[in-house]
Amino acid sequence: MYRLSPCFWLPALFLPLTAQAENATYQGDPLVVTGSRYQASGWQLPFSVNRIDAEQATLGKPGVNLSEALGSVPGLVVQNRQNYAQDLQISSRGFGARSAFGIRGIKLLADGVPLSNPDGQGQAATFDLDTLERIEVLRGPFASVYGSNSGGVIQLFSRDGEGAPKVALDTSQAAYGTSRTRVSAEGGNDRAGFIINRSHFETDGYRDHSGAILDKTFAKLTLYPDDLSKLSLSFSELDQNDTQDPQGLTWSQVQSNRRAAAPSALQFDTRKTVDHRQFALNYERSFAAGAWQNTVYSGTRRVIQYQSIPVAAQIPTSQSGGVIDFERRFHGIGNRWIQSFDLGSSLLTVTTGLDYDYSRDDRQGYENFIGTTLGVKGNLRRDERNEVTSLSPYVQAAWQPGSWANSTCRLVCATAR
Repeated sequence: MYRLSPCFWLPALFLPLTAQAENATYQGDPLVVTGSRYQASGWQLPFSVNRIDAEQATLGKPGVNLSEALGSVPGLVVQNRQNYAQDLQISSRGFGARSAFGIRGIKLLADGVPLSNPDGQGQAATFDLDTLERIEVLRGPFASVYGSNSGGVIQLFSRDGEGAPKVALDTSQAAYGTSRTRVSAEGGNDRAGFIINRSHFETDGYRDHSGAILDKTFAKLTLYPDDLSKLSLSFSELDQNDTQDPQGLTWSQVQSNRRAAAPSALQFDTRKTVDHRQFALNYERSFAAGAWQNTVYSGTRRVIQYQSIPVAAQIPTSQSGGVIDFERRFHGIGNRWIQSFDLGSSLLTVTTGLDYDYSRDDRQGYENFIGTTLGVKGNLRRDERNEVTSLSPYVQAAWQPGSWANSTCRLVCATAR
């Protein structure tokens, strides 16, 4: 009598299961993105685009910085400086890597509203991750359809209020005096929905002189006048008062005390205050021939920043001082028409639109000393007005041959000025 060794009978045992797995069919959830300026399946776009849903972006995370949600996106590098007086540094395939502060070369949008100024500089701290529905990241040359300073595009979308009205309150505590408290209310039905969120974040910081307080407010009202239209009104606010800036250390200083602040930061009490408010209106209407989308927004931003520029360096009359103080007013409008043509065995989608953005800065610069007292607002050294206007018309065509539909082949051409 012969006995089968394990190397023979184990494969025989799992053979039916293997055959069953080969015959099984798995259907994943449809992945729809709008970063291409029109809705399309994420598997049928011939360019690099990623969608990060709210659960993936926020589950088990503090919900304070956008860097928490973007770490898994290929081609995107997000540097969290762990300094709330300095915004994130984001680069997409190299674009934005040379930005000394803020975000440059990458277009930021929230619910269709630019978080980037027409001059290309943007701030990511204003968006409230508590109300996030999804993030879409567009990389590569097709990002040029979003106009100038768009080496890449990061779009954030807030969710609409739905379900029975509810109120939520949560709080968390962490080391170094870090705490976060949030209160929210939301609800909605097939005619209207609302969401209101208020969060308070506070920390003493890991390093000396690195404390921060951030208060964020977000409110959104969504209306459905009929089965073919949708209207959204939103308001967002960021209050960031006297956020301390510990600045950078030399390697020898790090070896001595990595938690220390730079001596000049303590000497000049370097700090930053931001007050940001923004209103937006989004309207979408479907017609038999296509769809019309319109966005209107307006807002203000006030920044006061105390830097550590030495007194001796401010002697030249051309020097603008060590205190930055500006108030920005901005507004804009975006219009888009999306038209699909059924060509029998193929589908042609044409998107055309026009984006207009405007910002005006009333900018002053002051000395950061009075006599021998440092870290205070001194004499006026700079007083100017800066205006930037951006006008971006674009046309995009996407053709999907019907005979190649199963191969998910899509040809897209786009132009923008």
